[in-house]
Amino acid sequence: MRELTAVIQGKVQGVWFRGWTREVARALGVTGWVRNLPDGAVEVLAHGSDEQLDRFEKSLRQGPPLARVTAVKVQRAMADAPLSDFSVRR
Repeated sequence: MRELTAVIQGKVQGVWFRGWTREVARALGVTGWVRNLPDGAVEVLAHGSDEQLDRFEKSLRQGPPLARVTAVKVQRAMADAPLSDFSVRR
């Protein structure tokens, strides 16, 4: 199991980015969470296989239709403990 952490910048708040991310993650079988950051960015933590995370990262770089993603900073590592679902955090 691998872990992906990402910070997505651009017009990513107020455009349904978190809900869309949850839907994409669940469709791919990825677990983790997504949340808004105070600076206007969105942060994601995701667990899955390398293939799942490759597809998930590609989706994050596109975003939902109303978003304008300008930068994505990604780090990958081995996952410490499995997560049970993908959730939206406040």
